[in-house]
Amino acid sequence: MPLDQTIATVTARIVERSRPTRDAYLDRMQRAAGEGPKRAHLTCGNQAHAYAAAGADQDKLATGSQPNLGIVTAYNDMLSAHQPFERFPALIREAARRTGATAQVAGGVPAMCDGVTQGQPGMELSLFSRDVIALAAGVGLSHDVFDAALYLGVCDKIVPGLVIAAATFGHIPAVFLPAGPMTSGLPNDEKSRVRQQFAAGEVGRDKLMEAEMASYHGPGTCTFYGTANTNQMLMEFMGLHLPGASFVNPNTPLRDALTIAGVERAAQITALGNDYRPACRVLDERAFVNGIVGLMATGGSTNLIIHLPAMAKAAGIILDLQDFADISAVVPLLAKVYPNGLADVNHFHAAGGLAYLIGELLDAGLLHDDTLTVAGESLQDYTKEPVLDGETVAWRTGDRRTFNDKIVRPVSDPFQKTGGLADLSGNLGRCAMKVSAVAPDRRVIEAPARIFHSQEAVKDAFRHGEFTEDTVVVVRFQGPKANGMPELHSLTPVLTVLQDRGLRVALVTDGRMSGASGKVPAAIHLSPEAADGGPIARLRDGDKVRVDGERGTIDVLGVDLDSRDPVAADLSGTAHGLGRELFEVFRRTVGPASEGASVVV
Repeated sequence: MPLDQTIATVTARIVERSRPTRDAYLDRMQRAAGEGPKRAHLTCGNQAHAYAAAGADQDKLATGSQPNLGIVTAYNDMLSAHQPFERFPALIREAARRTGATAQVAGGVPAMCDGVTQGQPGMELSLFSRDVIALAAGVGLSHDVFDAALYLGVCDKIVPGLVIAAATFGHIPAVFLPAGPMTSGLPNDEKSRVRQQFAAGEVGRDKLMEAEMASYHGPGTCTFYGTANTNQMLMEFMGLHLPGASFVNPNTPLRDALTIAGVERAAQITALGNDYRPACRVLDERAFVNGIVGLMATGGSTNLIIHLPAMAKAAGIILDLQDFADISAVVPLLAKVYPNGLADVNHFHAAGGLAYLIGELLDAGLLHDDTLTVAGESLQDYTKEPVLDGETVAWRTGDRRTFNDKIVRPVSDPFQKTGGLADLSGNLGRCAMKVSAVAPDRRVIEAPARIFHSQEAVKDAFRHGEFTEDTVVVVRFQGPKANGMPELHSLTPVLTVLQDRGLRVALVTDGRMSGASGKVPAAIHLSPEAADGGPIARLRDGDKVRVDGERGTIDVLGVDLDSRDPVAADLSGTAHGLGRELFEVFRRTVGPASEGASVVV
């Protein structure tokens, strides 16, 4: 199938827009690669320090020319998604030895859990942690003794931060090794129902705690289709995972076999062999377009609208919100995974998963097939499924049908004809909405605005019974310059209760919502943000606001915003405590959300 004309046009536009920065980036990568394996250029003293603790691998590192793989790990045992990585370094080192290579942990990167910090002050460090992760990975790889890098990370900011690092060190190959989702627990819709009951005062905290513990019950990624699992989808669509690696449960024979295969593949694609695949060649314009297509086809997390531009910029590629909107207009929604549906990612994987969807999108001409990946020369490799062959992994041709059309569907019969995310613009600025989770009759809301400067203030108003009519809830001074752009996910149960009471409600904010945000229309990432004097800072209580997820507009009606001065907010309360003072320089220098809200790229 020839490439869809819109996909081709958007790709060509990105290539042209990015030409100066991409050419400069590739030139840097070529010069770095041209210097050859770096260990050869280190002094004997440099090398002795690097190999002193390498044990059985010490002599090979000092005298041999085999590949040395650097492990960048986001392991900690407070994150269920990252706890399985505890045993990965030993597994990787042994696999590397069997393939004639060596492996060392280059460094660790921080990995915070948004589920722990939701609604808490620590959430104001969350987005900035992505850039810290990129910096920390850079420190580990700066020792310059590695021929390829293995990246161990799953969750919200971790994978984007690691991709920024992989692009920055793009002269060496990058293979991402996931840990997989936890097994299914309490259904996500039941967990959501209990949260709403608690918000409405219908059940006590004991029932809420019981439901939460039954949902988040073991090692692995949370099973809803939020940012973490959207990241895993992206790594396959962009060719940084081995095919089918994303959604295999932790601590299983197939999971271990995939990890070992990833190590073997990393050793094969270094500059020391005949199949050199540096990350800079994998992360090209086509790969990022494929990632956006996957985002739209699966109804993925809105957080990736922020992360993808930052990731691309690290590779010299410039993405614009219009690219997302144009791709969304031609890519159908093919998956229904919670919060877009009732299924979790385990059900999605069993119903056909990514192999089925990639095959459908390739057949429809909606993906670039000719992309270089860590696995091969074509995205067709990602239509195959991994299976155990003894103790090793083999790939078989996927079954080209859905096993549950309530979860995944073909292009010929999608859940909706356009993608799961919408780009909104108007006299209030530019923002995004995850429309795939919102019922069609709720995608257009026109109502008076109620202005708040924190999510706690919204919840206080709810508890006092102040929402009695249709309302556009505006929560401003939540952007990256104001307070680090925390997710406002704790508003989801409150707004859902209001909607279930029959009110027409929407959220407008310069902050973020979780990838697990619910069924209330939320216009998020509004730029320019209030702290930059954006139009949202000129809104007043009672202004009529129209949020239109169908036409892609967001406007205040009948108001001359230019005639008003922007409101200033006292942000001193979010400047200190729990490490927030350490990030003041980030808040001063961060770019706008529409360009990735980044400090380091």
